[in-house]
Amino acid sequence: MSTTGSPQAASRTGLTGRLLTALALVLTTAGVTAWLVAGVVGPPIFHEHMERSDAAASESTVLHAEEAFLTAGALSLLIALGTATLVALGVSLFLTRRIGRSLGELTSAARLVAGGRYEARVPDPGMGPELDELAGAFNQMAARLDESEALRRRLLSDVAHELRTPVATLEAQLESIEDGLVPLDAATVGVLRDQGARLTRLAEDLAAVTRAESGDARLETAPHRPADLLTRAAAAAGTRAEAAGVTVEVDAPDDLPDVDVDPDRMAQVLGNLVDNALRHTPRGGAVTLSGRVAGERVELSVADTGEGIDARHLPHVFERFYRADDARDRHSGGSGIGLAISRALVEAHGGTIRAASEGRGRGSAFVVALPRAAAVRPDR
Repeated sequence: MSTTGSPQAASRTGLTGRLLTALALVLTTAGVTAWLVAGVVGPPIFHEHMERSDAAASESTVLHAEEAFLTAGALSLLIALGTATLVALGVSLFLTRRIGRSLGELTSAARLVAGGRYEARVPDPGMGPELDELAGAFNQMAARLDESEALRRRLLSDVAHELRTPVATLEAQLESIEDGLVPLDAATVGVLRDQGARLTRLAEDLAAVTRAESGDARLETAPHRPADLLTRAAAAAGTRAEAAGVTVEVDAPDDLPDVDVDPDRMAQVLGNLVDNALRHTPRGGAVTLSGRVAGERVELSVADTGEGIDARHLPHVFERFYRADDARDRHSGGSGIGLAISRALVEAHGGTIRAASEGRGRGSAFVVALPRAAAVRPDR
């Protein structure tokens, strides 16, 4: 004996069937209630009023009036219930088809998304704010998934590209050593170490940006003077700046409001920005670290007199592995993730970061905007 029970069968009942069942229950209840009122409660009341209204009326006249009342009431009730049933049935069928079509489109789109087709979207159902909000939320989710999938594919492609060069160099060097074409001298060891360091730097940067973007980066914040943060960043870059022939200057007043930051993480942010500026500023140029008040925030800026960035590239410079042009390519020494790490860490502090440039050859500036510290500045 089959045990595909009624609960399962009921759960498979379509929306139309459930609405029609509910409609039939409502109409049945309304019909029974109307019959009780018209057939049981109404006649005695009508009979009493007839007797009071005309005491001289004969019994046959009263009975005839009651019969007319019952007939008219039953006919009116029948016509009203029939009309109500037809109208309710039509409205229910119309609504169930509209709702069913909207839910069907949502189901189809959900199946596509579940199968990896993140470009699927749901049209506006036009069935009220509830379904409209549901469709809008679904489309937003699908758009985010589509964007994340595109980013994942590009990230995998970029990581593969970044790994290919050092791995190929290591393999070529090792084969040359094995074949006796290249001696294992200090120069060869230096090449091997450089490529190994490049792989290590790439792995560390990927881990750092992943932690920062996922919110796993732990911040130990405290009020700090912006001028101190900028001065330390300039001092840390002193040796590299001297080797590159670039002047590093600090222009920040001591009376700027404190910012509530993790000093190590903010040093990492400013260090990445200064390194980026040094890589793209020619010998004889300058990098300026400055600070100023901007409303309720304090802005820390790293500006250079270097190559500059075209306006069309500015919205993308904080994306992983994004390179605006050949001048800012992988041969400049960066992993292509430093700016992405900086953005993630700044946002973890509740701040924002933006890039500005007047175009190629006009230099560029990266501005970090941080909330003012709520704590009172301690004496230092």
